[in-house]
Amino acid sequence: MTQRTPTILATSGGFCRGERTQLLPGPLLNAAIELAGAPRRPKLCHLGTASGDQQHWKSWINDAFAGTEVAVTHLDLFPMPSVADMRTHLLAQDVVWVGGGSVAGLLAMWRLHGLDEVFHEVWQAGVVLSGVSAGSICWHTGGVTDSFGPMLQPVTNGLGLLPYGNGVHYNSEPQRRPLLQRLVAEGALPESYATDDGVGLVYRGTQFVEALSERPDAAAYRITRDPADQAAETRIEPRRLPD
Repeated sequence: MTQRTPTILATSGGFCRGERTQLLPGPLLNAAIELAGAPRRPKLCHLGTASGDQQHWKSWINDAFAGTEVAVTHLDLFPMPSVADMRTHLLAQDVVWVGGGSVAGLLAMWRLHGLDEVFHEVWQAGVVLSGVSAGSICWHTGGVTDSFGPMLQPVTNGLGLLPYGNGVHYNSEPQRRPLLQRLVAEGALPESYATDDGVGLVYRGTQFVEALSERPDAAAYRITRDPADQAAETRIEPRRLPD
């Protein structure tokens, strides 16, 4: 672990389709490694809690990094924790990558196993915390989720490492934008940041620093509550990452 400033990269992207493998690490995932100081042999731990620790995701991710210098491990919680000392294992990483799925289920399982407190320590120690979709919302106070069904609902019990709400898949799932704006306008969520598909948000400590994009014409957004209790949305142009 080489990065000392608490750092989070919260995304709506990360992996891309491979030609010979199901997945390849995309520019946003590579950016997470760069944020960790680009160690010579990066240690990356994947958590698939939000999708039930499915074996095929672990196999695809192992294949994605085959032949690279990245040392990949997986921390499963189903049917039991896959490592004896989760705190020590996570503190030894350079990057933690959290996959998508049910953010409500993820938060419940993490709290059941004490990972909410562990992740606060891991973040303070400087391990880069990152992930996609549920793996983005979890670091914030909450956001918009399909954890409860196809009609999206709010989730407001995120880990709260970041004092903002979070929106993901902002340009590809039509319910997300209006619901996030309504929740901010009503005060159910605080000031929030959202990402189109292929965009990530970089935070140093609790300060938003910049947006990164692996796709053209994609953006990030800041949503605030104005004096008339309406949502005000500001587009944030991201820095385009090399392919």
